[in-house]
Amino acid sequence: MRERQHHNQRVAAARAGMSERTGRRLEKDPRKPSERAPVRGRTIPDPLADVWESDLVPMLERDPGLRPITLLHYLQRTYPDSFPDDQVRRTLERRVRDWRALRGPRRDVIFRQNQEPGRQALSDFTDAGKLGVTIAGEPLKHLLYNFVLPFSGWQFVRVVLGGESFTALSENLQDALWTLDKVPGELRTDSLSAAYKNLSREQQADLTERYAGLCRHYGLRASRNNPGEAHENGAVEAHNGHLKDALEQALILRGSRDFPDLVSYQRFVDEVVARRNAARRDDLAVELRHMQSLPRQRTTDFTEAVVSVLSTGGFWLRNVFYSVPSQLIGHRLRVHVYDARIEAYLGSTHVVTHPRRCVGDDGERKHVVDYRHVVHALKRKPQALAGLTYRDQLFPRGEYRRAWQALSAALPQKDACKRMVGLLAMAHEECCEAELAGLIAADLEAGRLPEPATLRRRLRPSTAMPADVPVDLTDPRKFDALLTGNREVAR
Repeated sequence: MRERQHHNQRVAAARAGMSERTGRRLEKDPRKPSERAPVRGRTIPDPLADVWESDLVPMLERDPGLRPITLLHYLQRTYPDSFPDDQVRRTLERRVRDWRALRGPRRDVIFRQNQEPGRQALSDFTDAGKLGVTIAGEPLKHLLYNFVLPFSGWQFVRVVLGGESFTALSENLQDALWTLDKVPGELRTDSLSAAYKNLSREQQADLTERYAGLCRHYGLRASRNNPGEAHENGAVEAHNGHLKDALEQALILRGSRDFPDLVSYQRFVDEVVARRNAARRDDLAVELRHMQSLPRQRTTDFTEAVVSVLSTGGFWLRNVFYSVPSQLIGHRLRVHVYDARIEAYLGSTHVVTHPRRCVGDDGERKHVVDYRHVVHALKRKPQALAGLTYRDQLFPRGEYRRAWQALSAALPQKDACKRMVGLLAMAHEECCEAELAGLIAADLEAGRLPEPATLRRRLRPSTAMPADVPVDLTDPRKFDALLTGNREVAR
């Protein structure tokens, strides 16, 4: 500006080291660019000017959950042909977003917690049906019980078939604690609503007392998150997702989602979890030093029921029929119901163990039958097999089921029943269930019908004499010498 007093605009700008245009702008407004507030106006008229404050804001104040598309549909119904989608929708979405940010209701805040070693353990059930696992070709509807230490991330996982029940919680929680060999200070769960669903007040109180007793036995402080607030148990919820992702990837690498039995599937889950826990070994060692010791023994992890054995050779428990040895007909049994099995007792004597079955959503009754319990009666009445209610559950392996299908299709009913019962009796009496199944499969593949007498000859052991193995026996007098302290004689 000093140069401008003596020179024209072009010369003054050149002497000041700037362009003529910059010099011209400074003459009009000598303020710095940072001091000049940008002036920006609308390029087009506001399409919501007539309805925003009068119509839409009162609606949002009454119910902030209204979506912009709902408001747009309201405007189009109220003012036809005035608010086309392509001109108004994006403007309305931005206006609602800004209104919620400035004038909307307060939102919940998530408070992240510092996890102290050994202070807390988390317990939860998660649905694993989307993994698509099958057992011997049958879809497996199941849950995963997930026990997590949030400080170290150590996990214990079990496959659960009986639903989200107190029995499943008690049994698997105790398995987790005894595997860990330590007890944390607090156990946090969800609301356990599944354990109390459709129960009377008395049953709810009983379950609550049993859960409190379980926690007292191990010295655990019990806590739970508020119903519907899963983020309050967020550490285990995140582990649920990571666990199922890891299982999904492991199943893809395995190349098959079918397992021969439940034990094989549980072993597969254990291997995946063990690999994940291996990376947490150091943090777990730190956490274990802050935990308390286990009690001397476990506490009850089953529910108990008293049943009567019917003349049909079994008892009904929760709409499932379980077979027992026929000698128990007419007796009352005490049954311990675990998550994956049931155990029946006559007094204090254990009499039978079965895998536990649960009635499906269709409400159809199930049968769990051991053919060895009834085969002796079938030998006297073989034709009862044809119309037997639990016939398909009677066969111990798929080969026996296929044998029945082939026999019933090729022979008269009387002969088919007699031959099939003979096969079952041979499997039991000769203790050759697996070996006989292999011979049956070979006959079926060769197009032959299995025949008990023929198969019995093929199963008959060799008559060759066993080899003579010499055995040197110790002189009994040397043991007498040891008792008297005479070491020389003992030698």
